[in-house]
Amino acid sequence: MGFICGFSVATGAAARLVSGYDSYGNICGQKNAKLEAIPNSGMDHTHRKYVFFLDPCNLDLINRKIKSVALCVTACPRQELKTLSDVQKFAEINGSALCSYNLKPSEYTTSSKASVLCPKLPVPASAPIPFFHRCAPVNISCYAKFAEALITFVSDNSVLHRLISGVMTSKEIILGLCLLSLVLSMILMVIIRYISRVLVWILTILVILGSLGGTGVLWWLYAKQRKSPKETVIPEQLQIAEDNLRALLIYAISATVFTVLLFLIMLVMRKRVALTIALFHVAGKVFIHLPLLVFQPFWTFFALVLFWAYWIMTLLFLGTAGSAVQNDQGFVEFRVSGPLQYMWWYHVVGLIWISEFILACQQMTVAGAVVTYYFTRDKRNLPFTPILASVNRLIRYHLGTVAKGSFIITLVKIPRMILMYIHSQLKGKENACARCVLKSCICCLWCLEKCLNYLNQNAYTATAINSTNFCTSAKDAFVILVENALRVAAINTVGDFMLFLGKVLIVCSTGLAGIMLLNYQQDYTVWVLPLIIVCLFAFLVAHCFLSIYEMVVDVLFLCFAIDTKYNDGSPGREFYMDKVLMEFVENSRKAMKEAGKGGVADARELKPMDACSSNHALEFHWFSSKS
Repeated sequence: MGFICGFSVATGAAARLVSGYDSYGNICGQKNAKLEAIPNSGMDHTHRKYVFFLDPCNLDLINRKIKSVALCVTACPRQELKTLSDVQKFAEINGSALCSYNLKPSEYTTSSKASVLCPKLPVPASAPIPFFHRCAPVNISCYAKFAEALITFVSDNSVLHRLISGVMTSKEIILGLCLLSLVLSMILMVIIRYISRVLVWILTILVILGSLGGTGVLWWLYAKQRKSPKETVIPEQLQIAEDNLRALLIYAISATVFTVLLFLIMLVMRKRVALTIALFHVAGKVFIHLPLLVFQPFWTFFALVLFWAYWIMTLLFLGTAGSAVQNDQGFVEFRVSGPLQYMWWYHVVGLIWISEFILACQQMTVAGAVVTYYFTRDKRNLPFTPILASVNRLIRYHLGTVAKGSFIITLVKIPRMILMYIHSQLKGKENACARCVLKSCICCLWCLEKCLNYLNQNAYTATAINSTNFCTSAKDAFVILVENALRVAAINTVGDFMLFLGKVLIVCSTGLAGIMLLNYQQDYTVWVLPLIIVCLFAFLVAHCFLSIYEMVVDVLFLCFAIDTKYNDGSPGREFYMDKVLMEFVENSRKAMKEAGKGGVADARELKPMDACSSNHALEFHWFSSKS
């Protein structure tokens, strides 16, 4: 990827991207060399620093570019020019000729070719794009057709216009609700630290109340708006009111179905929370001792944004790299020939791989810090900064492990994305059998990707414990997970479900606040798109924060499984675990004995892992060297 970036910059793409170039291959703002068989090339544009399009609203929707002659000009027209006389006057006053280089400003109103060589009238007011020296129309309404083409699921343009107007009218509410979701996520993380023992039950009660309250409010609002007199609504706003009423009915029915399903799931899983509560309690202690873990999503997001900015910039460089060739209209385009024209394919692969690599680095950092906490008997002797120590070990020893794990995910993700692209291109054209096969393959690859993600995360934990390579760590983690399949199922269902309830709580709270605010807003706007934007942002924020808690719980579980497998609490084989987990083990043993006497069928769920099940002892290489 470094070679791709260097190549695109070395072939002059950086100057063409930043300064821009006209339709004859001249880069604006500098002297240019003459190109063979290209008229108007090799011009001195030292004082012409901006690219101006004669018809900026003529868009090629397929290739996503402007189909217009581009010229280098001295200044962009800041006001609308309605006639050729206005264009001529602008050129005389500002010294910026907006017509073709072959036409003098004095000929704008007299030449018969002016209608072809001059910009399309009226010339919209424009301003230069910062850092990229392109004259862009101030009023972007001419790009509405392009935006509508991208949103293919909207067939009625009036619907699209109402949706966009709803977003623009409610932009302050959307911004405030997004900030509310961020605050609620931070508050939930603080609550997790201090009331982890009762967190499960608190979340359960809050979600029950929230789902019931949200469902009730939706039905109440629907009944209220249905009974409201329609005679007072002006005809232009009647359609919007009907759309809101229909949306409220859909929301209310969906909330009712969701609430019923939620109750059924919670009823089935109510008995499988003992180990989850213990792990949540220990996870709360981890965040108390390692408070910087809360900020891991920020650093990861910051690293991803930096990489994505670099990736997009290099992609733009590639779009202007190559040698100059004439197209069918006689204008210049820059194209890369030979094998190098496929560089952008590898650039796309790099986007997926490095994005997964950054996420895997976060997982390895969290795993290393939590492993350090778990296997340190005296918590007062923890390193001053376990997270920085984990980052140091990652950079010095485990970058290859993280690169291999993220590459495996990339190998599965790319075929799935290709199949998804094929499915979208063949939509409505393939037969039922082909559609079923495509969807099945996409689903199988998605499931495989999720399984590999979970195995990778546990492999990183095993690497943090034993400092082994990726394949060895993945094998060890897989063996431990298979030996504790029932516990893995219970933890993943109960624990992940509890964290999912936290996400639901944040989304429901933000969505309910959005419904109340939009309901009492005076302007008649469509609620659908603003509410969807707010709820999606709230879920993403909640997911970023609670995913760290989920990682901590998963790492603690694997440490707990290894600890109980190779230790039994006897002298010389003392447990590393927290007292809360020790109490769980003792309670499980007592329940096992009582179940053996009483013949309880569910006793196997509480069966502790027997240290005698293995004839060899685990060597904690890294911790032995540290101690």
